[in-house]
Amino acid sequence: MTAPTPEQRAAADPRASAWVSASAGSGKTRLLVDRVLRLMLAGSDPGHILCLTFTRAAAAEMATRLQARLGEWATLPDEALDREIEALAGAPPDRATRERARALFARVLDLPGGMKIATIHAFCQGLLRRFPLEAGVAPQFALVEEAEAQALLAQAREAALAEAPLTEAGARAVARAPLTEAEMSARDDRRLRIRLKRPFG
Repeated sequence: MTAPTPEQRAAADPRASAWVSASAGSGKTRLLVDRVLRLMLAGSDPGHILCLTFTRAAAAEMATRLQARLGEWATLPDEALDREIEALAGAPPDRATRERARALFARVLDLPGGMKIATIHAFCQGLLRRFPLEAGVAPQFALVEEAEAQALLAQAREAALAEAPLTEAGARAVARAPLTEAEMSARDDRRLRIRLKRPFG
């Protein structure tokens, strides 16, 4: 594995707050993995580290890379492991760091449910499932798929329009200025609510 550049090493330093913007395939996932490895080498408990991604694929890739690196560390000869850690952290490891690096693979395998690497959505859903009362949601809530959500939204709009009081003057006003397609779309629900609240005539 190639050694990180000085910029990559600086961004992977867990003591620094870093914002990384780069194109696909430029090494962002490797940088994040390096950052997590450095956290664990510094003594952070793997069970107390949370990694959030945008996609399931990115979460799976990150978990796979972490396991692979830790698996290598568990079996490398001392000299090779020292080179790996020095390339990662920028300084040769002491004996305690080397021993910690070797033990990380087993520690991560022993974690109930593995390391916490998930999408933002999965993490938030997990929080809601653990604390439904505090969040004000039903304990057995279920996620709605996008197509079903759109159908439910359309039903709610139709019901709101059907229940809106419509006087004779209101009917004339609606005939003169019917709701546009844009006002009926999900993007313009606010405008629809305003139209329903506004008195006709």
